[in-house]
Amino acid sequence: MLKRLVRLLGNSYTIHVNGKPAPQGSKKVQRYVNGRAILCESSPNVMPWRALVAGKAKRLLPEGWHATLPMSLSVTFIFPRPKADFKANGDLKNTAPSFCIKRIGDIDKLLRAICDALTGVAFDDDCQVFSIQAERRYAVGDEQPSAIITVTSINV
Repeated sequence: MLKRLVRLLGNSYTIHVNGKPAPQGSKKVQRYVNGRAILCESSPNVMPWRALVAGKAKRLLPEGWHATLPMSLSVTFIFPRPKADFKANGDLKNTAPSFCIKRIGDIDKLLRAICDALTGVAFDDDCQVFSIQAERRYAVGDEQPSAIITVTSINV
């Protein structure tokens, strides 16, 4: 019974990537070459962010990791609170929202950047990800903007 439970739960690893998470939005036309559009990311921050995520994922990849299995992701995006949420003395205003609902990156576009960064590292293709649990929240205390990502392989 215990062996079956371990087999179903799979293996996990967690990475904590410091830096402001960047959403991966739509592409835009950079230029035309021979009548064909050359596309680039609409946000200049997404490529450096994806490189940070991929680099940290490679460094922390567990030995013997099987990138071909079904995967589950859990991601927490941590953002700094807007200055407008604070009083002049530094205390949080009573009207400050509890949840991270400001326009700082749609959660689906933030996840798109994470999945693309982990492709070829934690899994072969992001189509292997069958389950995602994600949240955006504000930093608490001394926390810095970052993402906490747990990748779980499901041994079927």
